[in-house]
Amino acid sequence: MPSRRSFLKRGLVTAATASLLPRVASAAEHKAAPAATSGELTLFAFDDHSIPQQQNLKLTLVQVDKHPDNPVLRRGPEGSPDYGHAILYGSVLHIEGKFRMWYLGMIQKKIEHGQAPGWFRPMCYAESEDGIHWTKPELGLVDLNGNKKNNICLIESDAPGFSRINDYLTVIHDPEDPDPKRRYKVAFVVHLTPEEMRGGVSKVGPEEKRWCAFITATSADGLRWKVIGDRPANAGGERFEVSGLYRFKGTYYATGQCISPWTWLPDGRNCGRVMLGYQSPDFIHWSPERTFCFARAGQLLPQPIKGQQTHMGAGIWNRGNVLVGLYGQWQDSPTEPPKGSPNLWGTRIDLGLVVSNDGLHFREPITDFKVIPRGGEGAWDTLWLLQGHAFANVGDKTYIWYSHGDPEDQFRSPEIGLATLRRDGFGYLSLHTTAAHGHCVTAHLIPPHGSRLYLNVDNVSADAPLLVELLDERHQPISDYSGDHAARVTTSGTRQAVTWPKALPASFVAKISFPENGESRLYALYLDAAA
Repeated sequence: MPSRRSFLKRGLVTAATASLLPRVASAAEHKAAPAATSGELTLFAFDDHSIPQQQNLKLTLVQVDKHPDNPVLRRGPEGSPDYGHAILYGSVLHIEGKFRMWYLGMIQKKIEHGQAPGWFRPMCYAESEDGIHWTKPELGLVDLNGNKKNNICLIESDAPGFSRINDYLTVIHDPEDPDPKRRYKVAFVVHLTPEEMRGGVSKVGPEEKRWCAFITATSADGLRWKVIGDRPANAGGERFEVSGLYRFKGTYYATGQCISPWTWLPDGRNCGRVMLGYQSPDFIHWSPERTFCFARAGQLLPQPIKGQQTHMGAGIWNRGNVLVGLYGQWQDSPTEPPKGSPNLWGTRIDLGLVVSNDGLHFREPITDFKVIPRGGEGAWDTLWLLQGHAFANVGDKTYIWYSHGDPEDQFRSPEIGLATLRRDGFGYLSLHTTAAHGHCVTAHLIPPHGSRLYLNVDNVSADAPLLVELLDERHQPISDYSGDHAARVTTSGTRQAVTWPKALPASFVAKISFPENGESRLYALYLDAAA
């Protein structure tokens, strides 16, 4: 039987990845679509494109458990690059057995006109063996206070000001890039003068002394960076606060936030912060057009819910065939800020769940569900929750790193915490009405040769199993895989194999039936190579 590496090289995951698109893909598209990043297809219970049909089932989303030692990465002492704050406007990646974190520091505990002094917050770096205990290595790359004993990454640019990050950064690891100098990629925000934009600025909206520029850079090691070109990716375009970056099915996407008057709802109405996106085939040339990616349901109503906004786009977890993310559920202050207080006084942010199957259009499985809610009074994370691109599966757990911000400029715990779930346990399907039949049906799947089907399930047993049948594209039973030959899943676990005497057919639809008197939970299905 071929190894995972061998069928990844041969591109045999391709058709399965393409088959999950919410439309019919042509033969050419199936051939050209890239393999899933991990060599595995994941069908989450909350993804109604991958599992589009259900009978007598309900979806329950799950809130995280917050780590008892939070915050797990704290600010440094005075004189350090993260003395003012350490916030995860950044990424956590698990590479070669090590967790690597890129985050935004702030040298001072000081705000000037709502921004960091000098419009600058350094890109800082940390490492961890377990994702809980972090070290900040002395990189020796950037001078701060007369020495280089700090964890600031070096960003070099031929254009003045382009290396001075002010907001948001997203690092991705792109090992398939043939150029070793481009194996790491980053997008971040720099505030430039209109002259420094070197491409003009949009005529939409008022003129600004500082323009929100979308900058990209590449690196061989993730520590020493070189800015691409001498013009921002949005030069000549609209104002845009880039806060996300990912490569999905062969295309690079950069998502972020914008607000009226520089953007508007699809029907032309003004709006608060919403999520927009650009795309690029090569990480050099970016589309002049933007896609309206997501807005909170309350923003789209004929009479929008007052104060609701979508903060900072979404922090993305790229699972190869699907994107999962957390977005900021912004709510304005319910009362007028006290005289002389910061303009964001009283605002609050929780984190909600979004999913995408095409890289640009996102949706909430359950409207306004708080996957990570703010902490209670006196908790370290009681004000603003800030999402990062910071997810990892560790054993039977999913780790999610997030941070806390203080909109009232008092620097209360602007640090980074860890939340956990059951592995891929964002939500599950279960019976809506007991003592009645319930089942779900997946999209049409074309598995890689030699792959197997696995379930992430709970509350099953020999007396109350899940039954798995395979159907053809017309939803007719496939002999030897249905009826009396249905597979039975009788053991709970995050990765339970579904087996038949024969290998999986060349294509199929999976039907999963729930025991009528049980409390079975289905979290996810996976298609991957047999171990």
